[in-house]
Amino acid sequence: MKIFKFGGASVKDAESVKNVAVVLESQGFEKCLLVVSAMGKTTNALEKVVEYYFAKEDYHAEIEKVKQNHLDISNGLFQENHPVFAEISLFFDDIESFLRRNKSPNYNFVYDQVVSCGEMISSKILSEYLNDIQFKNTWLDARDYIKTDSNYREGTIDWEETQKNISALNPQNSYVTQGFIGSESNNFTVTLGREGSDYSAAVFAYCLDAEAMTIWKDVPGVMTGDPRKFENVSLLSNISYEEAIEMAYYGASVIHPKTLQPLQQKNIPFYVKSFLDPSKPGTKVGNTDKNRFEESYILKENQHLMRIATRDFSFIAEEHLSQIFALLAKYKIKISLMQNSAISLALCLEDKYNNIDELNKELQMGFDSEMVKNVSLFTVRNANLEDINKFYENKNILLEQISKKTIQVVIN
Repeated sequence: MKIFKFGGASVKDAESVKNVAVVLESQGFEKCLLVVSAMGKTTNALEKVVEYYFAKEDYHAEIEKVKQNHLDISNGLFQENHPVFAEISLFFDDIESFLRRNKSPNYNFVYDQVVSCGEMISSKILSEYLNDIQFKNTWLDARDYIKTDSNYREGTIDWEETQKNISALNPQNSYVTQGFIGSESNNFTVTLGREGSDYSAAVFAYCLDAEAMTIWKDVPGVMTGDPRKFENVSLLSNISYEEAIEMAYYGASVIHPKTLQPLQQKNIPFYVKSFLDPSKPGTKVGNTDKNRFEESYILKENQHLMRIATRDFSFIAEEHLSQIFALLAKYKIKISLMQNSAISLALCLEDKYNNIDELNKELQMGFDSEMVKNVSLFTVRNANLEDINKFYENKNILLEQISKKTIQVVIN
């Protein structure tokens, strides 16, 4: 069985949905499971609904905008009396009904119940369209298959239960389902983290022992840098799982960090290809002796640089580190780079849940800390260290770290 994942850009409008069919025709649709993201910027729009709901502002108008966008897309795909229009309306009625009845003050819980609807609607539209043009498929609710704990917005997968559920699928059939979402033991929706649709595809691939998995992007494959941020980048035609995991860890946006581990465990080949030109080979990630160790550039933005020191100039020792790491875990803040000296610790941090000020406040109860917000982490993989000065040109360097052939600098 083949696993194909289509992101938001590949289903952003009616013409894009039609292009998915073109891609499938070129690849062969038999014995295939499609994992679909929310359409275009739907996730951002539904996030605004949640923000307005907690701010006690008019979120109804925002829901109506998202609904109208999906109806407009569907008007370009279906006849006027198609049953998909009623289904779309039901999804948005469910959002309204949930928010009207909800008593939970837990932002992350509410977020998952609302924002996940983007994937539900996009996958239903795509499934219905493909069936209409004779690409026969069964629509699946991913929440019935991917089971997680109740860590809302960052669910951890229950692999045993998930494997049992997905193994029941018939590998001779074709399916359309959602990325990004699963459910916990009470069947409430749990999302897998932003950009988690790639991870969902890898979970299905692992549990189905897929022959291959392909992610369809608006770029030719894995590049030596994001072409929107760097000039003169080139395609990496073959890279190993290990190299891809390193690139994802450092922040390469084309691959979700958790995606690669399930694929590597079963040696499932992973392709990144362009839905704009599906005939091109793209990038193959897998066990390979053709790994291309080319100089690659990664810019991870929206980071915060924090320096932490003991107040009595004593060493930053194990007990201090354990306190600091416990607070980072408490506030769900991730470390992108760490560097310590005898009496201080420098951390480049990613704060997805806007908890950095609360963390800093609690840290200052026992430590001295200072922070520079909204910095960027610039990473060079497989760097030519003989020409190192070029990486420092026209940059305000706040922190640097070099290990083997990897250079990292925090800049603002």
